[in-house]
Amino acid sequence: MGTFWIIFSIIAFIVLGFVISVIIVGFLKVFYSPKRIPKDNGEYDLPPGKMYDKFIPALKQATDFARNYDYKEYNIKSFDGKFNLNARYYEKYPNAPIELMLHGYRGSGERDLCIGIERAFKVGRNAFIVDHRGAGRSDGNVISFGINEYKDSLKWLDFIINEFGKDVKIVITGISMGASTALMMAGTDLPKNVIGVLADCGFTSPKAIIKKVVTDMKLPAGIIYPFIRFAGILSGFDIEETSAIESVKKAKVPIIFIHGEDDDFVPASMSKDLFNACASSKKLLIVKGAGHGSSYMVDPKAYVDTVKIYDF
Repeated sequence: MGTFWIIFSIIAFIVLGFVISVIIVGFLKVFYSPKRIPKDNGEYDLPPGKMYDKFIPALKQATDFARNYDYKEYNIKSFDGKFNLNARYYEKYPNAPIELMLHGYRGSGERDLCIGIERAFKVGRNAFIVDHRGAGRSDGNVISFGINEYKDSLKWLDFIINEFGKDVKIVITGISMGASTALMMAGTDLPKNVIGVLADCGFTSPKAIIKKVVTDMKLPAGIIYPFIRFAGILSGFDIEETSAIESVKKAKVPIIFIHGEDDDFVPASMSKDLFNACASSKKLLIVKGAGHGSSYMVDPKAYVDTVKIYDF
């Protein structure tokens, strides 16, 4: 073998090793969700980051409330039949509208939405909190940034209608990835039971948020993103299949967009872009001084005043 081919083979081997490494690391860092052990009473799964420190007492209190409330637990199969999915229903007002609540990336229903039970009760609604595949008490180990999650959540919609009656009113509520998931649902042919969507700090698309995070890590997003996308395809989904920004252009139900002005994970500009693209009736609340997912805790009055009416 000539020198050229030896050098070529070495370079090809290095490049192949780099590509495989990036795909594996991309899958593990971005999409893989290790098996979770639900916390017991006295233990708390709290969002990471110093910005949440001042909210820890309120989050613990909300968790204790959710654990001690007389909830009902439900399970269904995922849309593709692969996983058992878990949800908990909290009822305060018989026959009142139900909020189908969707949690964020690497979160769970308990961690991200316990405080949402309080907020739902304040506006006269009941709370139906799901654990996405790969989270909480649901099966699975892969997060798909809303692509599989919105299809599973459509199954939860059907379940709620079958369980609570054909006249039940439903508000789809999501935070962070859950907000984008809810907005992806809004672009489908939703049942008449859905009276509105509440999207708190959602991202415009999986591609946009992944490239933003990669850039924040001082890495070349344009080079790395295609490998991350390919890792998703190998896992059985394409993160460019749909997006919140494309879905809201087809939305027919009222949508409320809420975002913390100081969100350094999902920029508030993304909710502004979603609001501008939305084809249905809409509202936008930007909460001053709020970071990612903390708008309700920073200004509960403005939050409640904004979400309590879906007739715009």
